[in-house]
Amino acid sequence: MVYDLQEAIEILSRTPKVLRALLEGLDDKWTSFQKHDQAFSPSDVIGHLIGGERTDWILRTKMMLSTEGSKKFSPFDREDFDKHLALKDRLDQFERLRKQNIKTLKELVTVKDLQKTGIHPEFGEVTLQQHLATWVVHDLTHLFQITETLALRYKESVGPWVPYLRILDT
Repeated sequence: MVYDLQEAIEILSRTPKVLRALLEGLDDKWTSFQKHDQAFSPSDVIGHLIGGERTDWILRTKMMLSTEGSKKFSPFDREDFDKHLALKDRLDQFERLRKQNIKTLKELVTVKDLQKTGIHPEFGEVTLQQHLATWVVHDLTHLFQITETLALRYKESVGPWVPYLRILDT
């Protein structure tokens, strides 16, 4: 499949609405549940996504598009978010930041820019196309992570159906 910037924006634009529909108003027992002690809860995932909106996706995009300065990315701190912020406030903040970042993406990036590069701290040289495609898949990965975590909360309760519910196969 060939990367398409407009298709990517379709997914990136929908993520805040999907997260709100899935999580807003749920009891904290759902949104704070973790697969294990080191795992993100659904609420933590929203915090992590906020961190990406602030310090990763658009900042690195601007670095790759710039003709001045370093193309070397700073490492991304996956846990750099306010752990005390209420879920509704996280959803609101994520939606606000994503809307602004989509606007910036549309204003800055054209198809001819997709082969511009930056230097990732772990992978070395990466293209803007790879970076933006990763943003989309990152969103989808976290949507899966959230739904998997919600499902795992009832793993023991479904009894003999566990082998038929792939999402519980973790």
